[in-house]
Amino acid sequence: MKAVRFEQYGDVDELKVEQIAKPEAGPGQVVVAVKAAGLNPGEAAIRAGLLHDVFPAAFPSGQGTDFAGIVDEVGAGVDEWSAGDEVVGWATRSSHAEFVVVPRDQLVAKPENVVWEVAGSISVTGPTAYAALRAVQATEGDTIVVSAAAGGVGVMASQLAILGGLTVIGTASERNHDFLRSLGVIPVEYGEGVVDRIREAAPQGVDAYIDCYGHGNVEYALELGVAPQRIDTIIDFAAVERHGVKGEGSAQATTPAVLAELLGLIAEAKIVVPIDGVFPLDRVTDAYRDLEDGHARGKYVLGMDVVEYPGEREGDRAGSDERSDQAT
Repeated sequence: MKAVRFEQYGDVDELKVEQIAKPEAGPGQVVVAVKAAGLNPGEAAIRAGLLHDVFPAAFPSGQGTDFAGIVDEVGAGVDEWSAGDEVVGWATRSSHAEFVVVPRDQLVAKPENVVWEVAGSISVTGPTAYAALRAVQATEGDTIVVSAAAGGVGVMASQLAILGGLTVIGTASERNHDFLRSLGVIPVEYGEGVVDRIREAAPQGVDAYIDCYGHGNVEYALELGVAPQRIDTIIDFAAVERHGVKGEGSAQATTPAVLAELLGLIAEAKIVVPIDGVFPLDRVTDAYRDLEDGHARGKYVLGMDVVEYPGEREGDRAGSDERSDQAT
């Protein structure tokens, strides 16, 4: 089968699509034929060696966490899944491949009306947003700021907060403001002067802050008077140490129950997941170049049956030289 691998830390050109042995299902395991697999910034950071002290890679390393697909084989003792079942799950650095093997309890059923590209893109961003919102003790009536609100985690966190009865202020580039308004988010331009713009948008004050971008957002939250225990950053772990804010993310909420709940909200059209582009597996380097440029709205996805896929916005095309709107 084809799978994405890298032999050493480095830039996107270290990624290779290689032929390796198809996995087999051991006791308690399930092999899934992957239909779609999302890309995440953390994967790029691991490949670059930026997270070696926390998540060291063993070479040759596979890649990828998110996936959705069709059960191909089940191991001994697995009776809740059968060949042909449509599932969504998470893997450990191995989902960017034609087949993936995972423990049986890392899968949930895919709702029939959720398309493969969406189903295969939320196993990291969805639980991360869920955990961050829970960490800041968000309650109905609160006002919350979400940085990088049009990105993969930010767009999920913003919508979950709105469903919970919160007022959401989302920092983003001007080009994403109409999109955020369509979700019910109050958009604010990021960059110099953002604290003053947030104050203007929230004259009653800010109760909580979810940082999906880093670059001083924790300090912005503190300047706005948000209590440290009501600030969560999914990226600036140095700020967690400096200021005593929270750093909760996918590790605190990646469970079958949470993933099933999120898929249910998507199936009911209570949450939308924008897909900025779907790339064939052989173009994984193009996909990560676009991701690492920081211009995605929502998610980029590898689609195993895809030749090329137009972006979420009319006229965009995955992997083209025309970059899509910045999510930060």
